[in-house]
Amino acid sequence: MIHFECDYTEGCCPQILEALSTSNFDQTTGYGNDDYCHRAREIIKTLCKAPHAEVHFLTGGTQANLTVIASALKSYQGVLSPETGHIAGHETGAIEACGHKVLTLPTQDGKITALQVENYCKAHYADASREHTVQPGMVYISFPTETGLIYTKQELQELYTVCKNRELFLFIDGARLGYGLAAEENDCSMEDIAALCDVFYIGGTKVGALFGEAVVITNPALQKDFRYMIKQKGGMLAKGRLLGIQFETLLKDGLYFSVAKKAVAQALQIKRAFKAQGISFLFDSPTNQQFPILTKEQLAYLEKEFTVNFWQHMEDGKCAVRFCTSWATKDEAIARLLNSIERMPK
Repeated sequence: MIHFECDYTEGCCPQILEALSTSNFDQTTGYGNDDYCHRAREIIKTLCKAPHAEVHFLTGGTQANLTVIASALKSYQGVLSPETGHIAGHETGAIEACGHKVLTLPTQDGKITALQVENYCKAHYADASREHTVQPGMVYISFPTETGLIYTKQELQELYTVCKNRELFLFIDGARLGYGLAAEENDCSMEDIAALCDVFYIGGTKVGALFGEAVVITNPALQKDFRYMIKQKGGMLAKGRLLGIQFETLLKDGLYFSVAKKAVAQALQIKRAFKAQGISFLFDSPTNQQFPILTKEQLAYLEKEFTVNFWQHMEDGKCAVRFCTSWATKDEAIARLLNSIERMPK
């Protein structure tokens, strides 16, 4: 079987394995205070043009999300999120387990707007009994979204303006950040992402690393004592240099961006192949996630050779599924899939 159900089915970029092997017997201090982590932090701050940012390396996406949110919010506050947001549906209540409610906003495509955030806050503060409800304290979005879409620079600017006016922190989940930045229609740079939020993270797990995420905190109000929260929430790695080595390797020569660009190009090949067969899509994704709507017969035919991620049932008996390329997807696998798409039942 060839796997297209997610973008973390393989290990890591060979360059990372080589770097880890070469440094295996180096003796370093622990918990991210080593030279590898220091160099990786400086690379990230340079890419973001944010010299005063703080960069922390955590073990995974769920740890990054819950640690950032728990450290930012007061006990009576919650985080606004699209109803499709990863923290709302795919993290086993991790945010709620830390004492903060996820306040979901409706969405048709996985994105939320500045107007939605403004209207939610307006309604909350107009409520005479608001002290009996959870106060919004943060907005969570992802780039790309769970639906593979990306926010424009203008959309981020509008969201961030509302957040600042309403004294909300804006947090961008960048688990697939590389694939979003590599999208042809993307008009945001790493510098833009850093400038248009209070905190975000650069995803490694899904974009070439063996594991790990780099949390970038640009707002000084969130920087103090963040390491205490990392430790408390289980995101701090004793052998922290393993994270620093990976991000230094991914980012120093642009490897992170080149592997993401290739994965997006492969996903668009898949998209064009389905369109050529008259297949419609649940979302018009420009990134490495594609969501064709297939008949049961078409899906059964493709599943003989490929694994995909079921997404949702459609009213006409069809179903939407997700095909996901990754930094490691082979061109031969794409060729086999394209051939099968061409031959699948009409």
